[in-house]
Amino acid sequence: MPLSSPSSRPQRSGLEMIVILGAMTAFAPLSVDMYLPAFPELQRVFATDAGQVQLTLATFLVAFALGQVVYGPLADRFGRKPPLYAGLSLFVLASIGCALAQDIGQLAALRFLQALGAGAGVVVARAMVRDLFPPSEAVSVFSRLMLVIGVAPMLAPLLGGYLLLWFGWQSIFLALALFGLLCLLAIAVRLPESLAPENVQRLSARGMALGYAALLADRRFLGPALVGGLSIAGMFVYITVSPFVFIEVLGVPTESYGWIFGLNALGFILASQFNARFGRLFGPARVLPVAVALQLLVGLALLLGGAAGLGGRWGVFLPVFAYLVCLGFIMPNTAALAMAPFGRNAGSASALLGLLQFGLAAVAAAIAGVFAHDSALPMALLIASCAAAGGLAYLLLLRRRTTAPAPP
Repeated sequence: MPLSSPSSRPQRSGLEMIVILGAMTAFAPLSVDMYLPAFPELQRVFATDAGQVQLTLATFLVAFALGQVVYGPLADRFGRKPPLYAGLSLFVLASIGCALAQDIGQLAALRFLQALGAGAGVVVARAMVRDLFPPSEAVSVFSRLMLVIGVAPMLAPLLGGYLLLWFGWQSIFLALALFGLLCLLAIAVRLPESLAPENVQRLSARGMALGYAALLADRRFLGPALVGGLSIAGMFVYITVSPFVFIEVLGVPTESYGWIFGLNALGFILASQFNARFGRLFGPARVLPVAVALQLLVGLALLLGGAAGLGGRWGVFLPVFAYLVCLGFIMPNTAALAMAPFGRNAGSASALLGLLQFGLAAVAAAIAGVFAHDSALPMALLIASCAAAGGLAYLLLLRRRTTAPAPP
């Protein structure tokens, strides 16, 4: 069945589109953050150690990165909605399976499948932003999506903690399955197809490989993708390690962890909303270097707090908060810069962007899981290293860019 032309597609309000697209990108933060309060409980129930529980997070991130590589070309060939139906259906079934897992190995395997399904949402959401909004507006739209994405990690640990307390850890995954079903309904009823017929791409393994190789060879894509990916990797070090460091090392009460996590997410949300205005006034290529430089300084402050104990708890809490504030500026600007030149293959560009971002996040989370968490130093060192690597990537690949590229 041919795709509809842009003029024949149903019109939707900008707010409604942003809410639906934001929900599509929220599968990863919800799937990661909602079960963080259950880490100690999973360790107890499955009679395992912290490293094995953290492996369920690293497994999710690996599959989430790999799955996006497939969804991108499919979305460029068959339209934006069919891959969504397939991926989110897999997410729902795998989430139910996670609730029924009998050991930590089964949970890790089902988390892998859950992540493969979740990858469809973020790939198609970024591609649809490129389809529906001109590059001059894309950075603002990506910033608005950060609002929806940011609410997820702010509320998810709180919701997960209460679900754990009232109904047990299985209820967390059943709630994720329900969220997937509601998103499928909204997509079917309210989301228009946005791929124009003239932008449909042929699908072949050779074409996919050549398309991805061309993107990796293009500094306009690789530069912002690496800067954003390395910054996100630092966030996932924090997500992976903070339940143990904050609760067991810094003495944060378990019931207070979700509030601290939510406050950090609020900093990310507010920064992304300020970025929507700054992006329009100055352009993403001028906002980005300031945010990268500030994040580098924040990483140094966190390293001092973690290594020397400067400021006690606050020497860790405040730099982590500031790191996520910087990320609120970095994520939407790097996404806008990476996607802007690639209108005809937006799905593939979105997929490769996700692969790099969450591939780096998976590596960082896996490395974080190797270290003992009897101090805040390993977390601080890894986050500071991610900030330094992001700064280096900017200097090598993006420093000479002063304006966002115009689309072909």
